[in-house]
Amino acid sequence: MEKSQARTSQAGDETDVEAQLPPPAPTAKAESLNTTFVDWEGPNDPQNPFNWPTWRKTVQIGLMTFNTFITPLASSMLTPGVANILREFHSSSDIISSFLVSVYLLGYVFGPFFIAPLSELYGRVPVYHACNAVLLIFTIACAVAQTLPQLMVFRFLAGVAGVCPLTIGAGTVADMVYREQRAGVMALWSMGPYMGPVIGPIAGGFLVEATNWRWVFWVLSITIGVVLVATVLCYRESYAPVLLTRKAARLRKETGDSNIRSKFENDERSPRRIFMAALARPIKLLFTSPIVFLMALFAAITYGYLYLMFTTMTPIFEGIYGFSQGIAGLAYIGFGVGCLSGAAVIGPIANRIAASHTARGCFSPESRLLPMMYGCWALPIGLFWYGWSAQAHTHWIMPIIGTAIFGVGLVAVFSCVSAYLVESYLVYAASVTAANTCFRSLVGALLPLAGHRMYATLGLGWGSSLLAFIALAMCSVPWFFARYGARIRTNPSFQIRLA
Repeated sequence: MEKSQARTSQAGDETDVEAQLPPPAPTAKAESLNTTFVDWEGPNDPQNPFNWPTWRKTVQIGLMTFNTFITPLASSMLTPGVANILREFHSSSDIISSFLVSVYLLGYVFGPFFIAPLSELYGRVPVYHACNAVLLIFTIACAVAQTLPQLMVFRFLAGVAGVCPLTIGAGTVADMVYREQRAGVMALWSMGPYMGPVIGPIAGGFLVEATNWRWVFWVLSITIGVVLVATVLCYRESYAPVLLTRKAARLRKETGDSNIRSKFENDERSPRRIFMAALARPIKLLFTSPIVFLMALFAAITYGYLYLMFTTMTPIFEGIYGFSQGIAGLAYIGFGVGCLSGAAVIGPIANRIAASHTARGCFSPESRLLPMMYGCWALPIGLFWYGWSAQAHTHWIMPIIGTAIFGVGLVAVFSCVSAYLVESYLVYAASVTAANTCFRSLVGALLPLAGHRMYATLGLGWGSSLLAFIALAMCSVPWFFARYGARIRTNPSFQIRLA
């Protein structure tokens, strides 16, 4: 007969996680072996990441947030130096010009399919370290590349590894932060995917002007090396199934009782079969869940717009307004101001909503959508403002104000989409984030390739208006799921076998 160590579940969050796990009913093998299942030592167990000291959580999440900032920074920091690269390698193709930036994001499409399942099988920390090391190697390779194909291949491989903190960062936050504070931390973490690309061209513009494009990669390599050392010293494993599996292994060794198992070890499949199932999980989530597909589509369109604007802003501000290469990079400050303003407002509001709904007993994943329902309208407004003010050759501050308004909407979409998907699939946070990241990165890589031709054909005003009308249509998505999301999540037709 099965023995199970009685434990009081962690209030709120752990209960939510366990509700989404496959039922822990013992297999026939476990029943016959009289298995003892290992859990946390009560609600205050210091080994439980929810009970870690505040300083440890702060250090780990702070480093992870900086890591999440550095890898997207590498995606756009090269933008001001693209013209110099084309001259050095004797090319004048607009397609290659855009692809040099977006090929890094193409790596983001493939990386999560391996990173997410590996993190759920072996833990977050080994995956962080391995990916940072690979990112460092290929960033150095970019600095010494001798041909355009070499540079593109090295950029792609750097992107495959660099997507790691974007893929499992949300899962790391969910591992250790209570629901009431999670939205604010998620807003801080999600600043990396949009602040990195914003600051990249600013720093890259002055760096390329003062030295050459290769120094972009040397500076990135130094920074990534520092991050790698800091994370090796400070990171601790936070994924509960891995921690409890290690605890069970330690108890088996200490007691000699081979029947001790983690409460999560209820799967008789081989590690290879578990890995293959986890490998398919992001695809299942993306293409069989309306929630994941439509929310990821909204985030993907928004991300694609960001990179499309990146590939066109430098020519606009150099050609229309006569900015130098370094000063043109400062035009991206508008995005940064908008993103910071949005994060300063949306994070605290989302936390208050979560705390209020939890206290009233009505919290659901749809509670995460309220800031997005209103903030997302800033996207079409910013696009209209940016396009028509640049078309009219108004004062240079006007299109920059448009990008700032767009930045507010960007934060509303990114932070709320991430939080909503994680809350909806809490135990598979890494996999659902991988699905979101892959889709978003694919659109971000491909959409800029059409940017130059679209603006050349339609002009800045109507080109941006086309993007704004699409964003306007997508603004209905959070309203739809706020009303019908719970019904869809609990409908048997949309229940997905993810284990």
